[in-house]
Amino acid sequence: MREEYFAVAAAVVLVCSVAGGAVAATSGSAETESVDGWEADVPAVHDVEEPRSDGVATVDDREFDSVQAAVDAAEPGESVRLEGRFDERIVVDTPDVTIAAAERDGAVIDGGGEGQVVAIAAENVTLENVWIRNSGFDRQDTDSGVVVNGSNATLSTLRLTEIQFGIWIGSVDDVTVEDSIVAGREDVPLAERGNGIHLWEATDTEVRNNSVTTVRDGIYYQWAEGVVAEGNTMWDMRYGVHYMYSDDNHLEDNVAFDNDVGFALMVSKRLTLLNNTAVNNDGTSGHGILVKDVEDSEIVGNDLVGNGNGLYVHNSQDNRLESNLVLANDVGVHITGGSSGETVSGNSFIRNGEAAFAETNSQTHWNDTDRGNYWSDARVADLDDDGISENRHRPAGAVEGLVHERPQAAVFAQSPAFDAVKLAESSFPVLETPGIVDNRPLADSPHDHWRSYYENHDH
Repeated sequence: MREEYFAVAAAVVLVCSVAGGAVAATSGSAETESVDGWEADVPAVHDVEEPRSDGVATVDDREFDSVQAAVDAAEPGESVRLEGRFDERIVVDTPDVTIAAAERDGAVIDGGGEGQVVAIAAENVTLENVWIRNSGFDRQDTDSGVVVNGSNATLSTLRLTEIQFGIWIGSVDDVTVEDSIVAGREDVPLAERGNGIHLWEATDTEVRNNSVTTVRDGIYYQWAEGVVAEGNTMWDMRYGVHYMYSDDNHLEDNVAFDNDVGFALMVSKRLTLLNNTAVNNDGTSGHGILVKDVEDSEIVGNDLVGNGNGLYVHNSQDNRLESNLVLANDVGVHITGGSSGETVSGNSFIRNGEAAFAETNSQTHWNDTDRGNYWSDARVADLDDDGISENRHRPAGAVEGLVHERPQAAVFAQSPAFDAVKLAESSFPVLETPGIVDNRPLADSPHDHWRSYYENHDH
């Protein structure tokens, strides 16, 4: 299965180029990330030419050699134009001010390895085209590239490197973070890093078209609500996206690859995950999408390819898992910990090492009267040609449970005896064992594009 997975993963660059296209378009030269034969174009993070001239900050026709001095001199509504290199840390307490370089990376603010490099304390501040780097190392003091404690801030086309936290957004409203690059310190152990974009009690924030790498978690939500995150790309970290105690948020068209977990949803309600891509997330935990203690949420139209578990659902209730492509993972979907009330339909479980596994002492019935899911290993009998098999399917039954608990039994999984058990569980409900039952399996996959993962890669 692993060789097959490498071939599948190699073509996921097609998905990444669509979902992350806005980042590549605004990030200058690109570099290639290669993971087990899969290559993706991502923005250049390091080895970028930097301004070498001494810094000049201009307000109208007045020039300053310090950003702080220029910000202090600016009136609300004025702009501070930056060029060159500044070695200082800034506090912005003038409202309605714009701080910007003429072009991306046109100015560098270096914090000297201490504290918060730029702290935004006022409202309606715009920060644009600036390279911000070298914050302090203290996670307790939220040492960051940018700390936002003023509402209605806009952070656009920034580069943040050598930081503890990239962007920390406090208890404020209506912040926008867009088209920016966040990269942590490679020489700091993962457990000691901060997060790329940290949302603390933030509301109505927009996080769009950013690239985040080499931090602990890419986008971290903590009591954050009403956040829309679209078009972001996250790689080489613990969790690409991590929700904790954060309700009513929307995540769409994001890509998470080569992490421990792609998207981690924990202790939250009313989340929407739409059309995201999780690839090669196969670290210690190894989940494409992790759903833990989550309620009333929608996970729809996502591509989960080559992860440990495509979907891992623990102690979660009343969620809708629909129209996801679950392809070439070690386990397609793992249900555990009392999860119930899920609506699971229209998904394609294709060529996973193990299609499904359920840790339960009872049967979980999916879609008793609705359409079910496509299973590439199901015995399909669509006698009336309505696209739905007349045979129910047991993707997680007695045989699958035994093989999961005792992998050495896999050698017998296709034996006549095991085949008879599968047939009895699926076609004739005379043998009722704990696990998952799909009462209306689909005859064909609704995800035609799964073949492109193979066909568009020369292997």
